Parts: sequence; C-alpha cells; structure tokens
Amino acid sequence: MNQLFKKVKIVEVGPRDGLQNIKDSISTENKVRFVEMLADAGCTNIEITAFVHPKLIPQLADSGEVCAKLAVRPGVQYSVLVPNAKGMERAIEFGIKEIAVFTAASETFNMKNTNTTIDGSIERFREVVDMARKNNIAVRGYVSTVFGCPFEKQIAPEKVLEVTGKLFDLGIYEVSLGDTIGVAVPTDVERVLEKVLAKFDMAKIALHMHDTRGTALANVVKGREMGITVFDASAGGLGGCPFAPGAAGNLATEDIVYTFEKMGVSTGIDIEKLTQASRFMEGVLGRKLPSRYLSTK
Repeated sequence: MNQLFKKVKIVEVGPRDGLQNIKDSISTENKVRFVEMLADAGCTNIEITAFVHPKLIPQLADSGEVCAKLAVRPGVQYSVLVPNAKGMERAIEFGIKEIAVFTAASETFNMKNTNTTIDGSIERFREVVDMARKNNIAVRGYVSTVFGCPFEKQIAPEKVLEVTGKLFDLGIYEVSLGDTIGVAVPTDVERVLEKVLAKFDMAKIALHMHDTRGTALANVVKGREMGITVFDASAGGLGGCPFAPGAAGNLATEDIVYTFEKMGVSTGIDIEKLTQASRFMEGVLGRKLPSRYLSTK
C-alpha cells in the first residue's frame, strides 16, 4: 500500500449536519459539550454549526452562542457552513478560520434547497469567497446529489465536473462530493471518480456518503482505493438532509474509523473516546443512534 494512503482525514460533521434535522431542541451547552468530546477523541476537523436563517433550520438558531462558547484548540479546525454574505459576516465576527459553502449537481434540488439555480448559488458564493480571502479564512465546498437526486434521479458525471470546476475557479481549496440520498454503490463511485480525478487533483477531492441503503462504508473504501484521503462522517450516524426526501443519516464516524484502523489506515481518532461522544448524544436525544459499531458495545 502506498504510504501516502496509510493516513486519512475525517471531517466530523455531526454537530452541524448530524443535528440540523432533529426537531427536539438541543441546548447550546450540550452542543458545545458534544464538540469538545469529539475534539478530545482526536477529531481535528469539526463542522460545528451553520449561519443559516433560524426559520429554515431552527436547531441551529444558537450558532453564534456555540461559536462563542468553544475555546480555540491548537491543532483543531472548527468550521461553519455559510450560505451567503450575511452568514460570512457572522463567521468573521466570531473569528472562524474555515467556512463551507454548498451547491448541488441537480438544478431541482438546488432550487428547493437554496431557492436559486446552481449558477445563482455560485454567484452568491463569489462575494463570500472574496470576503473569506480578505480575512484569511479557508473555504471548503460541498456538491450535493452527485450520485443521484430525489427529483431528477440520475445525475450525469459531466454535470458534477462542471459544478466542481466552478467551485475551484472561485478559489475553494477542497470540494466534498456528496451522495445526499444514499443511492450510490462502489461502481457508481468508481464511475464518477474516474472522470473527476482525471481533471482535478485527488488531494482536493473529498467524499460525503449517506448510508440510506447501507452502502456508504463500501463506497468510502472504494474511494480510498482510488486515492481519496478525505471523508466526511457523523458521530453515531447522526443526520440527514431536511430538504432531501428519503435521505437517511450520514456514515457513522465510528464505523469508518473502525474499518480504516483495522485496514492499517490511520485516522488519528480514538474510537473509544469517539464512542463516548456518541453515547453522550444518545443520552441527550433519548434514543439509540444507527452506528453499527455502537450497536456492538
């Protein structure tokens, strides 16, 4: 095995993507504690919240308070999802050093999710990225519905290439390709990545897999085999997109850590401490989380 690929980076999205569609209100204190436990477990890249309108995602209405209560940790990058210039202003206000922007490979999904076309979202990001550059803030990008859309069904890889290229043209350092509704199997990952990696640097491409049909882990392993070393995951398997009918949770961070570590691929994450963080959220939510690793403990 190539030594370069014996280490992967996990972007922990549980505190944002994992909690955003939960209806019951979670206290700011519990959200902050969750993030702190994830950092204690060795998660070095954590998406902690989103600066979105509270009417759209009520669970994240306390985003400013979460940012204010989290102390800076050496070696840990806290990031925030930002939809527009107003959200970017808040990121600057709270001293955030990395933000993420999001669009889709499906016009219909993007319109329902952000009330604009794909090109409209790219134009909206132009100001956001310019503001980030002036304030030395890194920008990561998400492309949703890469492998399938609840409205348009099959998505052409050429569309994925087009949207990914537009994000890179803005100056975004990394693009995460998402299986928003969890329809992909490893051959789909191979088909899309063959085209994507022929055009873009594999070091700048990440995968964000949802586990709707139980194929996310296999898709991640296929991605790693093809050279991808950055993967998004959510502690306990929390999450799902509130704007995508039928979308189940993200791939559980425990499951990806267990698998990679058993394969001899380092994640830098202590799985027992990670398990404690997920158990903490189970207690907060009053229900079991779907992580397969958790179910064995």
